[in-house]
Amino acid sequence: MSTPDETPPEDVRPSEGLEGLYPFLYAGRAGLDTALEEAMRSTVQKAAEIVRLRRQMAEESAAELAACAEEMADRFAAGGRLFSFGNGGSSTDAQEVATVFLDPPRGRALPALSLTTDVAVVTALSNDVGFEVVFARQLAALGRSGDIAVGLSTSGGSANVIRAFEEAARRGMLTVGLAGGGGGRLAELGLLDHLFIVPSSSVHRIQEAQTTLYHVLWELTRHALEARVPAGGGQPPGAPEGPGPDPAAPRARDPGRGPRS
Repeated sequence: MSTPDETPPEDVRPSEGLEGLYPFLYAGRAGLDTALEEAMRSTVQKAAEIVRLRRQMAEESAAELAACAEEMADRFAAGGRLFSFGNGGSSTDAQEVATVFLDPPRGRALPALSLTTDVAVVTALSNDVGFEVVFARQLAALGRSGDIAVGLSTSGGSANVIRAFEEAARRGMLTVGLAGGGGGRLAELGLLDHLFIVPSSSVHRIQEAQTTLYHVLWELTRHALEARVPAGGGQPPGAPEGPGPDPAAPRARDPGRGPRS
């Protein structure tokens, strides 16, 4: 039995465009080794860069992160809610921001909503009014003084994020922005209560650092709320009365409903 040739025959070779995108698949063993070495070098370099950025943000923004978390805790304790928003990858991050506060790995759940999750609302506003108002219109309907607005933009120049912050500021909401580079228009507005800028030109590194930032904000806010528990015990200010349902206990089924399918 003959050994198959590693080079695909001419009649099954990919188009020139595809081969240009994945040259290491068709360059033989030497080309593959070079590609793997380059990938390893690039991975190590990127990992070192994000570690450096996180350390820099910790050194430069520690005090403001703590102050922001205290203000967020004040808002939550008084019954405030958190609204998050962003575009593209920042839309996914906005959903994670809401999730980590609403369904935390530990501690009490806090009221939070991502304004990017309702496709019907986002597409209706985009189609009927304009994409620049998809977040501002939702805040106009749902937001109130005492709430928290958290917006993410790697460039700091997203028009709909800016419009949302302008609406949030008009309503007396606490405004918290996460941006990259030089902060873009968000840094120029002068209306944000807190703006955390990741000093990088790489969208990937900015988003990785922003992930760390909002998880740190959640941790600090949780600790700030726990510190507000009265000395004799009990719930933090603004928390619902009673211990709440035991998540490990079985849920009672409505006798009027049939079995779940």
